[in-house]
Amino acid sequence: MAPRFSGKVALVTGSSNGIGRATAILFAQEGAKVTITGRNVQRLEETKQEILKSGVPEDHILAVEADLTTEQGQYKLINSTIQKFGRLDILVNNAGAAFLDDQGRTGVDQDVSCYDRIMKINLRSVVTLTQKARKYLVEAKGEVINVSSIAAGPQAQPMFLYYAMSKAAMDQYTRSAAIDLIQHGVRVNSVSPGAVATGFGEAMGMPTGNEEKASF
Repeated sequence: MAPRFSGKVALVTGSSNGIGRATAILFAQEGAKVTITGRNVQRLEETKQEILKSGVPEDHILAVEADLTTEQGQYKLINSTIQKFGRLDILVNNAGAAFLDDQGRTGVDQDVSCYDRIMKINLRSVVTLTQKARKYLVEAKGEVINVSSIAAGPQAQPMFLYYAMSKAAMDQYTRSAAIDLIQHGVRVNSVSPGAVATGFGEAMGMPTGNEEKASF
């Protein structure tokens, strides 16, 4: 019996660590050709090696160093995937971030520059990358999976206010995009993980001990 994702191509953002890395590994193990991406070249290579260890052929993996907050980075990611694999079936919008400001403030006192950075990564990049991938996803009758968070739910806590806002906005985007794109045969769904030990806090420059709070 063929692996369930045999013949499919998946692009997983934020796949140099944590949830994105695990997602990319599983897609590859289940037969998909996978594009992995991130800004940390060393961690991206670690993801690639983990995939190779599971017996996946090297030509089933494409590693792309890219900054998803830039138009150039997004076009590089999409174009490289299509050039190597010829199609795109699954887009996993996993890349995300939370930040402390330079004075370590949280809640409503946190500097609005953190709001801008968080929204650019967690929300705007999802919207614009999905737009760039749309053509290929429609051709493949594919799927978009947005990685949200339980922080988007009705419960509230002030530790990372802007992060929670970005994920709540992502949830509404997912609902609306699902209704829009299903008309073209593309499904849009989201998952909302709870607290996961992923290195999230360390990657964002947070002090040790804050990761659980940042990950909710």
